[in-house]
Amino acid sequence: MKKWFEPLATAWVGVVTHKLRSFLTILGIVIGVAAVISLMSIGKGAQEEILSRIETLGSNLITIRPGAFTFRGVGSAAGGAQTLTIEDAEAIAEQVPYISSVAPYYSSNLQVVVGGENMNSQVTGVTTEYMPVNNLEIASGTFFSESDYQRGAKVAVLGSSVKDTLYADADPVGQQMRMGTIIVRVIGVLESKGQMFGSSDDAIFIPLTAMQQTVAQPRTAQGEKVVSSISLTVSDKEQADYVVEEITSLLRTRHQLGPLDDDDFNIRSMEEIAEAVSEATGTMTLLLGAIAAISLLVGGIGVMNIMLVSVLERTREIGIRKALGAREHDIWLQFLIEAAFLTFTGGIIGVIVGWVVSYVVSSMGLMTTLVSADIVILAVSVSVGIGLFFGFYPAWNASRLNPIEALRSE
Repeated sequence: MKKWFEPLATAWVGVVTHKLRSFLTILGIVIGVAAVISLMSIGKGAQEEILSRIETLGSNLITIRPGAFTFRGVGSAAGGAQTLTIEDAEAIAEQVPYISSVAPYYSSNLQVVVGGENMNSQVTGVTTEYMPVNNLEIASGTFFSESDYQRGAKVAVLGSSVKDTLYADADPVGQQMRMGTIIVRVIGVLESKGQMFGSSDDAIFIPLTAMQQTVAQPRTAQGEKVVSSISLTVSDKEQADYVVEEITSLLRTRHQLGPLDDDDFNIRSMEEIAEAVSEATGTMTLLLGAIAAISLLVGGIGVMNIMLVSVLERTREIGIRKALGAREHDIWLQFLIEAAFLTFTGGIIGVIVGWVVSYVVSSMGLMTTLVSADIVILAVSVSVGIGLFFGFYPAWNASRLNPIEALRSE
């Protein structure tokens, strides 16, 4: 047991003897580890925040959007073509298995006026299935009924941001508002989904039948009514890939696409989107960690510098130890343990400082942070590894000293 504790005790004496030098060495590692912890926690927090918002839309949600179109050699973005129809949605609901609900919708930007307040908002005509398909919740009032839908009732349900803009703290339920050229009655307000692309917070929902009477809805050459998109939910997540294949086959047949023709639609599941987002934010987190690791590298160079100075100052001590029978291995181990001890201590303190910084950033509401165990283990492991790597040469240099020449040193 003694042979294991003796190098540790000797290394501890070396650290304590030169307190200021040891403190400055540890400080460099603390700054590096704290930077790694805080920046990577910001990246992890952003990833979790985005994924949680996607999850609120429903992990079993699949969205079908029109494809791109080309006009005079210029291609549009995905979703620019008018290739999806209400009839497509009906065919999917009837012919594709493992589907719980199908909700086609058509969107258009309209000027909305309430008293002296007005805004340009996205108005979306939807079916009664839209709310459960997209996992929406009512904050006040109600969603329109099947009866409202069938008779094309002029009623509207507001997203939370639209409600705040037009009505502030007032209750909009039962109030009237001008939307384009028609007057609609507000019957409900949705719970907030959080600010993200395509969020329901920024939209107004009316029955699709009322939308068809309000806005001239395009039709295909066959006379079918065009929709902006089709959302659907899968009853069994394990069958999601099969459902996508079946929908693709059905739509290609309905749209009369040949074997060599590209799809004129795009199908994306929330699971695919979550995976893509996770991969992108994971890369961002690693990039932030790599940037912060530069300060750890600088701290490691500082460790090597301090250890080399320590070897020069303790040359006589090394000579005495060798004269008393210490082997090269003992000297090498002493200085290596000393370097590892300094960086390990710096790593532990750095983790605490990094966690405190992350907590403060999160508690102030600046951004969401998440300090996970893998980040802590990685940061401490890297700090100790840097100590061993940069401490190896000074330790080896000390072990190779000639005892006679070392004893002559003043």
